[in-house]
Amino acid sequence: MKDRKLFRFFAAFLLQIFTVSARAQKTMTNNAAPTSQSKCASRSRQIDFDRLLAWAKKGDAGAQFWSGTAFEQGWYRTPNLTEALTWYKLAAAQDNADAENSLGKLYEDGRGLKRDYELAAAWYRKAAEHVPDLGGAGQGRNNLGCLYMQGLGVPQDFILAYMWFRLAGSQSGLSNAKLKMTREQVLDAEQLAADWLKAYPVH
Repeated sequence: MKDRKLFRFFAAFLLQIFTVSARAQKTMTNNAAPTSQSKCASRSRQIDFDRLLAWAKKGDAGAQFWSGTAFEQGWYRTPNLTEALTWYKLAAAQDNADAENSLGKLYEDGRGLKRDYELAAAWYRKAAEHVPDLGGAGQGRNNLGCLYMQGLGVPQDFILAYMWFRLAGSQSGLSNAKLKMTREQVLDAEQLAADWLKAYPVH
């Protein structure tokens, strides 16, 4: 019951964020002064953001991840990567795949902290090993494949890159990897992916 309420809250929160952002963009485009309606929407958005943070402070991993996202992207106020990192780490400590993937991205891009490809790869791998591969897990697999393609934070390995792309269902990644591989290497990578799926079955 609690999970259903929390899901509804997140869905409503995100819908309002996108709606208000669109209105704000339109207002800026038209170069118009803020209206009472936009002030009301802003106040409502603040209330929703406060509620989200309240859930996060109670230890809910999903709320912690979305709080990190809100701070990273500046949904309510100016982006704050320090706050985003804090909330992502708290969610990741609870094994949240979305937060693990987001941490990997911050380390890969060097946003809000020193760029570190090895840490990026480590966080992507943690996300990638979640089953089923919803959200952050699938993204982590694809991002890890990209690092193997380039040899960033991990040894360059097209077979492993292909394996992770296969597990992520990334057709563009598979196509790019195949261009650099022999037929035998592709078969080896396909076998690795099949073995991985046996080792990490979807319950």
